[in-house]
Amino acid sequence: MELLLFGLITGFVSGFFGIGGGTILVPMLILSGFIIKEAIAISIMQMVFSSIYGSFLNAKKAKNIFKDGFILGVGGFVGGLQNSFVHSLVSNEFLQYLFIIIIVLSIIKIFISPAQSSQEVKNHSKASLFIIGFIVGIIAMSIGVGGAIMLIPLLVGVAKYPLKTATSLSLFFVIFSSIAGFISLSLAGQMLFYEGFIVGLASLVGVYFGIKIKNTTPITSYKQSILFLNFLILITMIYDTFFKVS
Repeated sequence: MELLLFGLITGFVSGFFGIGGGTILVPMLILSGFIIKEAIAISIMQMVFSSIYGSFLNAKKAKNIFKDGFILGVGGFVGGLQNSFVHSLVSNEFLQYLFIIIIVLSIIKIFISPAQSSQEVKNHSKASLFIIGFIVGIIAMSIGVGGAIMLIPLLVGVAKYPLKTATSLSLFFVIFSSIAGFISLSLAGQMLFYEGFIVGLASLVGVYFGIKIKNTTPITSYKQSILFLNFLILITMIYDTFFKVS
């Protein structure tokens, strides 16, 4: 029952914010008793479900952005395949510290960037998009998130995408990085298939309502919601990393 609830919440967050859901699912799973590497495995499998279904729903309103999304996604896929290798090199504690640093940087970048860019979206080379995707894919899959928490600030602040367009594009990116992470952890024998399936199935319901509400939310309120989510995740991870008694 707990996993079903986690799936519903994560799916809604994934659809509304355009993220894989790992940024909220991993802390919830850790607080419920899973170690971070188990939480990462469940999170990655859930992301496969939510990102595919969410991108299908988003495609109706964002048909023109998925060319760039495909290049970013291929880079993320290749980067995500390095997941099990990275896990063999670093500790659980290192991954948690890295997670906190990334959230802080994302909050700063989103806060200083306008929600609705007045500039035209730049044309970027395939090589630069691939490299961005590759780097994000490596880091994201190593900490159990789809990459959107890093990719959205880059798309808004550097590539000048409108915020809602960036979130749709980032969720599409998550398809590639999460499938790569799923393959990598499965081959390494580190995937929790049953728990991941339960959470992933429940997330589909949440994704539907998340995207539905996102499309009717004013852009200023939407930006404030994204910042609030990041602050909430940051506080949760700081508590778990530095203050929680084992």
